[in-house]
Amino acid sequence: MNVNDFLKKKKENRKITIVTAYNYPMAKMADDAGIDAVLVGDSLGMVMLGYDNTIPVTMEDMIMHCKAVSRGLTNAMLICDMPFMSYQVSTKDAIKNAGRLMQEAGAHAVKLEGGKEIADTVKRLVELGIPVMGHIGMTPQSVYKFGGFKAQGKTVAQAKKLIEDARALQEAGAFSVVLEVVPEELAEIISKELYIPTIGIGAGNKCDGQVQVITDLLGMTAGFVPKHSKKMADLYSAGLAGLKEYIDAVENKGFPDESTCPHLKDETLNEIKKG
Repeated sequence: MNVNDFLKKKKENRKITIVTAYNYPMAKMADDAGIDAVLVGDSLGMVMLGYDNTIPVTMEDMIMHCKAVSRGLTNAMLICDMPFMSYQVSTKDAIKNAGRLMQEAGAHAVKLEGGKEIADTVKRLVELGIPVMGHIGMTPQSVYKFGGFKAQGKTVAQAKKLIEDARALQEAGAFSVVLEVVPEELAEIISKELYIPTIGIGAGNKCDGQVQVITDLLGMTAGFVPKHSKKMADLYSAGLAGLKEYIDAVENKGFPDESTCPHLKDETLNEIKKG
């Protein structure tokens, strides 16, 4: 899967499937299932590292997790988030850090949050051969600006700005754009206007594709699940049951058993006992 495949799928009206994953086993599962692309999101700060938001995530965090994911992929495209302040200060910083994600971590493309304000940076990265996915709407790196994880584009002014941002990203050379937590009607307008694919997350089903966090989809954690997600499996409950079975087996001396233990040959054991 590559940039051209994204564009081809949109042209042929075929949906694009993406999951956000953070390590080798998650990536291997997604790839084996036939997912089009895996995004290593800076949401790893919240999902894997226990932060309240994505702001503390570093380039080193992203590189380590992207490397792990890359080792699990054979067919899926690998897209990696550029973390907070890795591209906002200057185009020079953006080039350096995007290059690290491509060269050191094995990314096939990078994702940046923002619209018109980062269009020049996107344009320069694309000129240098680095594919860029845009991201507008509820951009997690702007959580303090928004006053929380809130839907965007619900007013006329906000909606018009998002349309302008989407156009600017397309003109800058982005190969696709994520629309996060925006009204379905607005997502449909943007999707119809752009020739590059839109990838929705909490933006309805009128987008050209969808992205969801794999831990939410597969029920890998207990507790909160975003409203925009749907649990397709319940691995947490299955894992919990398995661990309880393990505890019971160990405590009642049912594990390890004969099938899991190596043994000495009788002659070897006798020699050892002789001292």
